[in-house]
Amino acid sequence: MTLVLREADVRSVLTMSDCISWLEESFKAYAAGEARNLPRARVRHPSGVLHVLPAADLSVGAIGLKCYTSGRGGTRFLVVLSSSTSGELLALLEADYLGQVRTGAASGLATKYMARPDARRAGIYGTGSQARTQLAAVAAVRKLESATAWSRDASRRARFCKEASEELGIPVRPAEAPEQAARGQDVVITITTARDPVLHGEWLEPGTHVNAAGSNSLLRREIDDAAVQRADRIVIDSRAQGRLECGDLFGPAERGLIDWEQLVELQEVVAEPSRGRGGPREITLFESLGLGLEDVTVAMRVYERVLARGLGQQVELFADVRPREGR
Repeated sequence: MTLVLREADVRSVLTMSDCISWLEESFKAYAAGEARNLPRARVRHPSGVLHVLPAADLSVGAIGLKCYTSGRGGTRFLVVLSSSTSGELLALLEADYLGQVRTGAASGLATKYMARPDARRAGIYGTGSQARTQLAAVAAVRKLESATAWSRDASRRARFCKEASEELGIPVRPAEAPEQAARGQDVVITITTARDPVLHGEWLEPGTHVNAAGSNSLLRREIDDAAVQRADRIVIDSRAQGRLECGDLFGPAERGLIDWEQLVELQEVVAEPSRGRGGPREITLFESLGLGLEDVTVAMRVYERVLARGLGQQVELFADVRPREGR
């Protein structure tokens, strides 16, 4: 039997703190050779794009993929989860909320290893649904005292700050100018769909950690060359995927400002924490593209919790499948 999980089922069992821990375990498995990840593949169609992210976390017996279509008809996310030992189709998960939380959790995990331990102030560019989980993830690993948010729409910015203040229990203030979300901040987050940089390197204070989480397309760019050049350490979730879709780094790499092979992957930082930060005045940068490994490992944990609680809908698929005879 296959379990179908709706968004409500996922929301009922998925927390940010758990998600960060699950990703930490998964990236440790990845570093130890117990997980696999392939870069996102995209197929264009008349109404938009099909995106596919395949991966396996053998440490928890999970193999599968996230796929989603985006275009004029909206965006629909699905995780197909199978057992890596039997090949059984375990679950089909609606994955909009799962994607929001795991994207935030990846930034939270990077912040845990790369931000100064005494980081207390955060700035964020972008005030959409992804921004809420980004800020929540940073708050889960650092004791934030305040946050400042910038987006182009003043009313949306104000609404976001009010709701985030209530959720996190700290003052979240709207910035009156874009540089206010960076100057004087310990952690800076970008989570936008901008095609031109919203964060400029000249605004960054020594010791700042930056999570750049919106540029998973060569058409998007959230940070300028100065921000890239001022970073003492640049960590990325996947170099292979970065070469294909990291708009923040593709241009600087083409101009010889950075070398892809010198970038550190997040799995390497989790395995060897000293690679995340070398001193209190270093500026550190994490480029988050979003990996299928994150979706698959979180989906497995969500599936196990939902199954234990008797949630979801059981359906029978592939009833005629039989084990192959040995030869």
